[in-house]
Amino acid sequence: MAVPPPSGSEVESVGTHLEFLVEEPSMEGFLRVALPRMIPECCSFRIHAFRSKQDLLRKLRGRLRGYQHWIPPNWRIVVLVDRDDQDCHALKADLEAAADAASLPARSQTASGLWRIANRIVIEELEAWYFGDWQAVRQAYPRVSANIPRRAGYRDPDAIRGGTWEAFERVMKRYGYFTTGLRKVEAAESIAAHIDPDRNTSRSFDAFRSALVEATGELAEQFGRKHPP
Repeated sequence: MAVPPPSGSEVESVGTHLEFLVEEPSMEGFLRVALPRMIPECCSFRIHAFRSKQDLLRKLRGRLRGYQHWIPPNWRIVVLVDRDDQDCHALKADLEAAADAASLPARSQTASGLWRIANRIVIEELEAWYFGDWQAVRQAYPRVSANIPRRAGYRDPDAIRGGTWEAFERVMKRYGYFTTGLRKVEAAESIAAHIDPDRNTSRSFDAFRSALVEATGELAEQFGRKHPP
């Protein structure tokens, strides 16, 4: 993990360090592998995985109040939760209310680059991001068909019915992978190694990526951003 450049007024409008609050270990595994290839080399990060979505939401206000007392001006917080079957607008409102209660300016309510926290909702689950970059899945698991994203029911990664991780598990089993059940952390780390942010068709992934770009944009220009090989 790279050490961020010295803080000062020239970098206060962008993030030199990112704190991620995620609901479970598979997202932690995905980010640990993917982030070094998505953010500037000089930007550091730390990922805090909770026991579940309910655990994260229950503890979020207290955690954010803790940050409010000491977070440096050039750090940013990104909260990532799955939508699951919740109403997206109601879930987002809950997250924004937690940020407001901690007096942390949220991305949706603040001028570009001056926010402290971005609340991102994964629609419906992390596995939607895999369907959004099926080439990455095939690089990790080459027996799966290249035609999956063109089949009815899989064309929109954020609108797969019946549970995204269940759909992903069914596809993987069909081609001889995870025959005893999806090992989520293993899959997350393996696929993240091949994710290309420029080709991912999941809208929720694009929203997540946009927050990273906005938080670290000037650093990318000054110090360089890693790209997938």
